[in-house]
Amino acid sequence: MASLAFVGGMVTGSFVGVVAHRVPRGLSIVGPRSVCDSCGTQIAAYDNVPLFSWVLLRGRCRACNATIPARYPLVEVTVGLAFAATAIVLRDDPAQLALGLVFVAMLAAITLTDLERGIIPNTVLIGGAVAAVALVAATDPSSFPERGIAAAAAGGGLFAIVLAYPRGMGMGDVKLAAVMGLYLGSSVAPALLIAVLAGTIVGVGLMVGQGSSARKRAVPFGPFLALGGVVALLAGDQLIDAYLNAFVR
Repeated sequence: MASLAFVGGMVTGSFVGVVAHRVPRGLSIVGPRSVCDSCGTQIAAYDNVPLFSWVLLRGRCRACNATIPARYPLVEVTVGLAFAATAIVLRDDPAQLALGLVFVAMLAAITLTDLERGIIPNTVLIGGAVAAVALVAATDPSSFPERGIAAAAAGGGLFAIVLAYPRGMGMGDVKLAAVMGLYLGSSVAPALLIAVLAGTIVGVGLMVGQGSSARKRAVPFGPFLALGGVVALLAGDQLIDAYLNAFVR
């Protein structure tokens, strides 16, 4: 199952790259077929096989020999590994597995768009929210109250931060946190904690390395939320239990 999930994840990662490139530019994700960014030549199907085509072409376009950025195979492999890990952890619950795979794909697309263009597209968020509601309605409708509360709490919490410090976070992050609540339920709490902790560590590292000038540098928060979301998907219940055992019970 993990091997199949890895292959499926690489294919999904290739599609995620298309989504991240086209959606912020207002282009269709259905067609036309992908072209080389340098010469505009349409990419043949045999040159568009995830990872293997990039390796065989040595990272260059067949038509013009321009460099193909390494981020494309990197995204494919990363999504493949995330799919494999999700399949291993959630293999005994097909419904949660399906939800988790869609969640990972959405987070990958958002991470790319936020890193490359500094935005979290509403189209991706709406599609992710609709998919979550549809899957939960079909497989576990009794969990809607918990998921709804988690979505409201996560989105509301980050919205309060935006009101207090508008320059530190955008509304895209607020909406992403709310959608994460739909997927994760109560596990969205450790997801947000991990995101804030990771963002703080990176921010402190930048200030140590670059001094006061780092304060003016905008660092996208979406990738940190995505990191927290994946960790919570794979180990959210265990993190909550560990916290309760250490500080409550």
